[in-house]
Amino acid sequence: MIAGIGIDVVDIARFARSLERTPALRDRLFAESERERPARSLAARFAAKEALIKALGGHAVIRWHDMRIVQDADGNPDFALSGALSAHVEALGIDRVHLSMSHDAGIASAFVVLERGVGRAATSREALAAPNPDQEVE
Repeated sequence: MIAGIGIDVVDIARFARSLERTPALRDRLFAESERERPARSLAARFAAKEALIKALGGHAVIRWHDMRIVQDADGNPDFALSGALSAHVEALGIDRVHLSMSHDAGIASAFVVLERGVGRAATSREALAAPNPDQEVE
């Protein structure tokens, strides 16, 4: 069952200017493993974090470093949650967090879908690749 949906868009040039004007912003918003990426990538990661906050209802107290954007085994973006945010997501019964990010034409965007009640046995991509139990196998 879908438990939350969030989307965010970021103007890449404006975000880059903010990073230039306020160098501490990079450290405040991003984990060390994320900081050295280009502005378009950081803008997409910021959009992803904002989209997750929105999917969670927008009112949880969240530390930026409790959510990092990492790559899964297939190279797709995924969240690595920690600290109070991880505990909050678990308390809500969220089983899966789906993330899609993009940047094009000066805009970075991210879309997040939260699911509950689907179990934790498989990642979302593994579930998509799993055979359909109603389909005959040759």
